[in-house]
Amino acid sequence: MAVPVDAHTLAVEQMRLGDHAFAHYEDDEQRWGVLGVFAQLGLARGEKVVVMADPDVPHDEAFRRLFPDGVSEAAVSRGQLRFTSMRELIDPHRSFTAERQMGRLREETEQARSEGYAGLRSIIDMAWVQDLGMDVEGVMHRETHAEALFTDRLYAEICTYDSRRFTPETVEAMRVGHPVALLERPGELGAFHFDHGLRMVGDADWSTRAQWSAALGDALGGPSADHPLLIDLTPVSFLSVTCGTEVLRQVQQARPARRVEVRCSPFNAELLRRLGASGVGTLFLVEDEGSVW
Repeated sequence: MAVPVDAHTLAVEQMRLGDHAFAHYEDDEQRWGVLGVFAQLGLARGEKVVVMADPDVPHDEAFRRLFPDGVSEAAVSRGQLRFTSMRELIDPHRSFTAERQMGRLREETEQARSEGYAGLRSIIDMAWVQDLGMDVEGVMHRETHAEALFTDRLYAEICTYDSRRFTPETVEAMRVGHPVALLERPGELGAFHFDHGLRMVGDADWSTRAQWSAALGDALGGPSADHPLLIDLTPVSFLSVTCGTEVLRQVQQARPARRVEVRCSPFNAELLRRLGASGVGTLFLVEDEGSVW
């Protein structure tokens, strides 16, 4: 099933402590890519990572899938990377409650901090719901009422759903209900059109340049061409020279000419300036200091 891109979609590379994200997969190959990036970035940033994979997947297989190069074995040895399960998390209790789970995750976060890590990020495959015989409605309530876990920005979580186990209605409700919904695969590009604006998410590079160009063209040539246009590039994880140049080219050649505000990270703003943004009279750069990309 295709998952829509909208105003709360991000690439996994942009997740930070404090984010609570939805992900989904349709087959056994797709499930690991986004999760592997999430786990590897957490380790690189000095965070502790806890993996609660599908209960049917042995821990050693989950490790191989998430870390195919094997370089993170040392993280397991020193305790920065841990593989567990929802059953183990709520032990010695046998039944799940949202309060019990959230309490344990707070304890795990505090433990990670006491061990010197910047925070905790967890991967939770929602296959545990069937494993523990939970009703989906109760779990959905937890997923949409978990704000307290994230307010201090010391904890991040991906909840990943197998679309073969859950109905399309449940998957869509969880996508909408999470504060963040992730692109399906690393390296993808997503485009979201809104009134007088375009939001681009993910990687703008050689492999996605055609999609990038088409989205810009649609936005600049839309029916509201008499209004200023906002192009939001703050969710762009990587902007290549080719795709940066395409922004300038299309804005400059837009007919009728229109004011275009490009919102982006300081890094990408500098790239656009070096490519000649100051020479495009209708283009205005707005640097978002909150964006690290």
